[in-house]
Amino acid sequence: MVTAEDFSTIKNSSMLQGFSDEDLSKLAVYCEIREMGEGTTVFIENMPGESLFLVKKGTIRISKMFAEGDEKTLVVLGPEDIFGEMAVIDGLPRSATARVAENAELISIKKKDLERLSQDDAALALKLITNVVRVFSKRVREANEEYRDMLIWSLQKA
Repeated sequence: MVTAEDFSTIKNSSMLQGFSDEDLSKLAVYCEIREMGEGTTVFIENMPGESLFLVKKGTIRISKMFAEGDEKTLVVLGPEDIFGEMAVIDGLPRSATARVAENAELISIKKKDLERLSQDDAALALKLITNVVRVFSKRVREANEEYRDMLIWSLQKA
């Protein structure tokens, strides 16, 4: 069971911006905590998505399959980072694979529990969803910039 204390070392996470201690206590009721060993797969690309994860401890490698057997690391995430956020927003299959790179503790919230939170405490759910969307928007903007830079580089080489 998750308690507000479980959030104490990761209060600066983008997901928890603007949360009071009371908010964290309320949120904890809807969350689960998982300890996972190095090399463990959290989820695989294209599998159904149901939870978002907040890294409390350890590191997570996010990767994507490109060619047959060719897996490319997209990013390595650490404490305070979130991943799997698209699953609680759109419920579609995972867009990448997540594996534990270094023993990890993850706090998760399932889509169904976020929906329950929305019914029980709409203001808290809105605060959480707003923070999650901010993280997602930032990632999309950064990806667009990287794509733009890649196009410019490829045009210069042509």
